Amino acid sequence: MVGVMTLPPCYRTILILLASLLLASCTLLPRSPGATPVPPLAVETAPGGTLIMTLGARDPQTLDPALVGDVTSAFVVRQLFSGLVRLSPGLEPEPDLAEAWELGPDGRTYTFRLRPEARFADGTPVTADDVRYSLERAADPRLAPSLPARTYLGDIVGVREKIAGQAESIAGVQVLDERTLTITIDSPKSYFLAKLAHPTSFVVDRRAVEQGGPRWTERPNGSGPFTIERWEHDRLLVLARNPAYYRQPARLDRVRMLIGVAASNPQVLYEEGEIDITSVPPYALARVRDANNPLSRELLRVPQLSLFYIGMNVRLPPFDDPKVREAFSLLLDRQKIADLSLQGAAQPAAGILPPGMPGYDPELPLPGPDAARARALLAESRYGGVAGLPPIVAYGGWSTALRDVAERDLGLTIEVRTYEDFGAFLDALSTNTLPMFSSGWIADYPDPENFLDVLFRTDSGENHFAYSNPEVDSLLDRAAVEADETTRQALYREAERRILADAPLIPLYHDVEYMLVKPYVRGLELTPMGILDLATVELAR
Repeated sequence: MVGVMTLPPCYRTILILLASLLLASCTLLPRSPGATPVPPLAVETAPGGTLIMTLGARDPQTLDPALVGDVTSAFVVRQLFSGLVRLSPGLEPEPDLAEAWELGPDGRTYTFRLRPEARFADGTPVTADDVRYSLERAADPRLAPSLPARTYLGDIVGVREKIAGQAESIAGVQVLDERTLTITIDSPKSYFLAKLAHPTSFVVDRRAVEQGGPRWTERPNGSGPFTIERWEHDRLLVLARNPAYYRQPARLDRVRMLIGVAASNPQVLYEEGEIDITSVPPYALARVRDANNPLSRELLRVPQLSLFYIGMNVRLPPFDDPKVREAFSLLLDRQKIADLSLQGAAQPAAGILPPGMPGYDPELPLPGPDAARARALLAESRYGGVAGLPPIVAYGGWSTALRDVAERDLGLTIEVRTYEDFGAFLDALSTNTLPMFSSGWIADYPDPENFLDVLFRTDSGENHFAYSNPEVDSLLDRAAVEADETTRQALYREAERRILADAPLIPLYHDVEYMLVKPYVRGLELTPMGILDLATVELAR
């Protein structure tokens, strides 16, 4: 899902909170996509206490599971709601609201059995009808102009017809009894269960939604480990333990999430003891990593399954010419960005898939900056060189660095604009109207389909490049249903190479998070996708 805002990239981790609560030890993340093991507690501790963190400059974009499209919203929503399945610390699908499931002989029909103790926060049982209602609501075109369900539920038979307004219900979702339902997908796909763990599939209480009106998410009756106790918009969000949670109740009493002015400069807040965890900005990294600094003993390095990039709309001039796109991809020094601009808090990106992701291709060469070749490509394009290019407007983040290099090396002027409101930026992306933009993608589930298919398939709702290549679509179709994993990864690698040859984006880097964690914060399960829930966290002061 989208993982950056139009602020300087050194602050992106404060906003996305992928891994903002970590174990209190200085260690390296194990081989991806495994999880960091939770160390045993050294002392007797009792549940309770309040964890304090920063959430970002503004409220989450949404707390409606059906509309989640960014990682900050997803992080909070995962604390409030649950789905049929969830991802384990090892990023494998495991039962959540469903106690078990069976896959039919056709490889397409899943039968889910809900656990009898599944409850909403008010104690009402969660039923198969609640699951059906939630899935159909997520695919209702009246909910929003652009629906995440198109991406995350589109494998279910009938979802696309529902989104298009051609059906009242989803044909592939059938309720058998109060605790049993079936979900049928269009073809056997190995990643479907992991995809079902995304917030779009989470179950909401129909009464809370329909009686609460447009602001029902102010006090949602979810089934997650926490509920909302207090919300001062753009200032503070307080979550409290949900006593009706069907798993072991959360050990924390509360989680205080500072927002806006109160969340300014979290590095200082951490060092002054005002918050319990923080992401380290690149400017502070050298000082914090110094072995003579006591903070170094509270530091954790966490590689992420992510990609940050500059995108180009292949339908808009001048990026409708592949030679122009290739030329722009040769301007930035990706190694220098990772080493100098980000102080080592990133790995330069040769391709799209991050290290640790199945299908990652270590043989892809890292392009170096080549202004002479870029100038030659522009001359070969239909625009005939720099002088023939139309005015170029780029949005946010690393567009500023590209502007500076283009002016220095090519004498080319790029106008850089920003969106003050992240939601407005997401809306603009969804309309495919931005000619050039700086953005990022954080894995929703550890499968190459989540990057290559979701971002680059012709009809994908997350394809903000307006990119279309029938040969790539064919490779993605074959990979989606391929049963042999070796063959499947080879298909994805070939698709990735063809996408890179078409150059709809400039891959920049894969994120490496450096986090500070107070020694008394214990029990978190950390994955290369960040923290999935806070239910096991406790404070051992």
